[in-house]
Amino acid sequence: MAEPTKASKLSKTDGPTDATPNVSDVETVEAATETEAVAAIEAPVERGEPILQVRNLVKHFPLTQGILFKRQIGAVKAVDGVSFDLYQGETLGIVGESGCGKSTVAKLLMTLERATAGEVFYKGQDITKLSGRALKAVRRNIQMVFQDPYTSLNPRMTVGDIIGEPFEIHPEVAPKGSRRQKVQDLLDVVGLNPEYINRYPHQFSGGQRQRIGIARGLALNPEIIICDEPVSALDVSVQAQVINLMAKLQDEFNLSYLFIAHDLSIVRHISDRVGVMYLGKMAEIGSDEQIYEHPTHPYTQA
Repeated sequence: MAEPTKASKLSKTDGPTDATPNVSDVETVEAATETEAVAAIEAPVERGEPILQVRNLVKHFPLTQGILFKRQIGAVKAVDGVSFDLYQGETLGIVGESGCGKSTVAKLLMTLERATAGEVFYKGQDITKLSGRALKAVRRNIQMVFQDPYTSLNPRMTVGDIIGEPFEIHPEVAPKGSRRQKVQDLLDVVGLNPEYINRYPHQFSGGQRQRIGIARGLALNPEIIICDEPVSALDVSVQAQVINLMAKLQDEFNLSYLFIAHDLSIVRHISDRVGVMYLGKMAEIGSDEQIYEHPTHPYTQA
């Protein structure tokens, strides 16, 4: 399957451009009731099979009362019936205000949280039902870049140990004798000096730390990377550099990104399609042109 052309929007040397791609796919999502999943109507486009399918995903956190004898008195509906598809080589942006459930969706896809209900299919396999070795195998192919480059890196570990830690869990990716070279190759890929392998996180700037986080996410050769607001903690000038790097890596490794952010301009520049979350639901999903120029949901219009 041919890769999407969206990454060409970003110059690999300059900041994000204002060019708009010729995207023909348009989806419209009708508003959902409390018990209905979001319904997506997609124009016929040759995409192939989705690499990730999310169906009616739900996560409710219980509200309890009492100290010794706790009882549930309600629930917080953090994610309430979210559905979407992610295709090979595509960037799907997820936007919404704080508290709308974006990061909870990311944790559910990574199985860092267990879903209350719903299904998440990776290549046709429902990962919400997996455990043990089967889940471990899937996790190798779905990695994450975290929001805060300062707290997501262990200050007591060297860069080499941080990037190479996944190899301890998946030794088949890099046998012990080749791990140092593999880590140095990853540092080079993300634009850092391979000789920095023995340095500690405090010796790097915020942008450099996020590059280390990206290198760690690439270590196991994943197909999908979930980016949970990966540039929100960085200076504006550094944000463009990291976004350009991610676009370059997507071209090079045919990665699929789920890019979560609250900055609409950043999401528009990097995404092929954009989903808008509101109160735990996917209010609307479509091409960036539709979402930004012709929104249909009242929340998106506002």
